[in-house]
This record gives sequence, structure tokens and C-alpha cells, in this order.
Amino acid sequence: MTSGPEPLSETARAALNRELSELRTERENVASTLGDADEPGDRADQADELQRATEADRLDARIEEIEGRLREGAVAGPPSGGKVGVGSTVSVRFDDGTESTVHIGELADADDPSLVTAASPLGRALLGHVAGDNVAYATPLGRTTAVVLSVGAQGGS
Repeated sequence: MTSGPEPLSETARAALNRELSELRTERENVASTLGDADEPGDRADQADELQRATEADRLDARIEEIEGRLREGAVAGPPSGGKVGVGSTVSVRFDDGTESTVHIGELADADDPSLVTAASPLGRALLGHVAGDNVAYATPLGRTTAVVLSVGAQGGS
């Protein structure tokens, strides 16, 4: 990975803002179901209350994580056209000679088969590299390498 804050494409920023909005709504719904701790109830009521409180804590943690990533992306500015970062489009040649163009994204997207998340083995290996660099990464079948052929900003980002 690169040192310092990772850039965030507009597409990734929009996806994170969308998730943040959904999480805040879900958090409000969970909070509205949390009762008064002084209310009497049986153990099932107490267990249910504890489960909702745990869910609220999980939502709070994810909200904090996304807010931090959005702040980091704002500090880093837009993705560079020369180095691979979140939001970059990267052409690579794999060990077997096949070539592919992938988009480095913050979040997985089932509608974009060419998207590689920055947290994936290939995504992590590519971050910070430039055209001509060789990268090594782990696959289920063992370690492999790829050559970065070109790096550009993601279209529409």
C-alpha cells in the first residue's frame, strides 16, 4: 500500500455516502427500539435489548469507519493518473500472458465485473505502482505476478 491517505474517486465517494446514509437510517431505527434500562422485563426482553444495543454498536463502528475514509479521501484529493490508487483504471498483463483492464474500487460491486477492491490481494498489490512495474500477489493457487501496462483515472470519476 502507499504511505499516506488513499485517493477516493467520485464513484467510490458516492457509494460510501450512500452506504453512510443507509447506515444512519438503520441506526436511528435501532435506537428507537432501545428501551429504558430501568424498565422491568424478563430475561428474553433483556437479551433482545442487549442484541439491539450490540447492533447499534456495530452500526456506530461502521459509520465511524466510513466517515474516516471520506475524510481521508478528501485530504488525498483525486486519484493520480500516474500511480494506481482507489478510482484508477489499470491495464495489467498476467503471468499466463492474458491482459485485462480493472478498476480499483473502495467497495465491491456485483454490477461491475472488472472492479477489483483495494483490499483484495491484486488491489493491494497494485496500489502505488506505475506503468511498467511488476507486482506479486497471492491467489488461491499460490503467488503470481502481473505487469502494470497503464494507469488512468476511472471514467466518470
